[in-house]
Amino acid sequence: MHRITVIGGGFAGLTAAVTAAEAGAKVTVYEAHHTLGGRARTAEAPYRTNDGPHALYSGGPHWSWLRQRGLLGTPAPVPPLETARLRLRHHGVLRRTPPFAMLKLLRHGLQRAPVDADFMSWATGVAGEEAARAAAHYSAVTLFHHDPGALSAAFVQERLRRAARLPSEAHHPRGGWASVIDRMAARAWNLGVRMETLSRVDTLPAGGPVVVATSLDAARRLLGDASLTWTGGRTALVDLALRTRRGDAFAVSDLDAPGRLERFTAQDRSLAPAGEQLIQGQIPLAPYESKADGAARAEELLDLAFAGWRERVTWRRESVANGRTGAVDLPGTSWRDRPAIDRGDGVYLAGDQVAAPGVLSEVSFNSALTAVSLALGRRALDLKQASG
Repeated sequence: MHRITVIGGGFAGLTAAVTAAEAGAKVTVYEAHHTLGGRARTAEAPYRTNDGPHALYSGGPHWSWLRQRGLLGTPAPVPPLETARLRLRHHGVLRRTPPFAMLKLLRHGLQRAPVDADFMSWATGVAGEEAARAAAHYSAVTLFHHDPGALSAAFVQERLRRAARLPSEAHHPRGGWASVIDRMAARAWNLGVRMETLSRVDTLPAGGPVVVATSLDAARRLLGDASLTWTGGRTALVDLALRTRRGDAFAVSDLDAPGRLERFTAQDRSLAPAGEQLIQGQIPLAPYESKADGAARAEELLDLAFAGWRERVTWRRESVANGRTGAVDLPGTSWRDRPAIDRGDGVYLAGDQVAAPGVLSEVSFNSALTAVSLALGRRALDLKQASG
């Protein structure tokens, strides 16, 4: 029987643990914090905010994997009336529709953007500078980077299409991401996975393969490997609870600069007390910008879309997510150029900044499955899953 150690009890770590246990391995998970979840943690009531921006995209492979195992729960749908309240800031005012030229970048049959060019240059050639800039800023909802136009055109194009698809692929688990993590942890427990919380690992354990499912920074320190770096985003997160008022926008995407506001209680009223609504602003920050700069830009969007919001605030929290929102690919690079999953000597990486395809949490999921497949032997894993 294979024995596998998983370091990190977040989404990637639990995916690896469940996959390995389903294949018959004996699995131990070590988590440094007192609760599982990593960046997928959800705050306790009364304001159930996620520890960062999160969405599950129904077009991704993790969606069917979670659903087949009963781990997805019932995603909170966006009511059609609320969807109609999506607003776009363009030239300083709110609009219901994007610039017409921007639609050229979303049309069916458009050629695949090149990896080597930056998105702004490529998109300007297709639709003009104004539309290219608006599209780059709109794509920030899946990038959390202060300058999406400077990234690889192929990388941004894929995320722009996923973000703009109708009906929307983006769903939020009812009760917050912690509800999914709790179900994954219960599945792992029932499969015999041993889970040790408050157990920080400073040296690699001996005896069997090890899946390091931590942030890339933590993996670099643990493995003593200076090559474990990749470009990520830095984002100001502004969480607000407001007293409810009719007519508030469902979400505001900024086409003048990267940034977005979303009213999560439009989908799931259990996230805040009755009569209140929970909003999160996600404002990507340049290296020279501070948390206060991000908060100020979030307030500009609030002024446009949530009339009298200052008098309605019942709770507020601000933070900065630094390198916690996934990898971004610069021109000339793709996901294949990120740190490899197989580090040799039975050590494998899983997480959202390693060499695996996907959007947002899909990278963590795909890398976790690949890590376990390599650790157990792909043929053995495939045969076990087929027989199950």
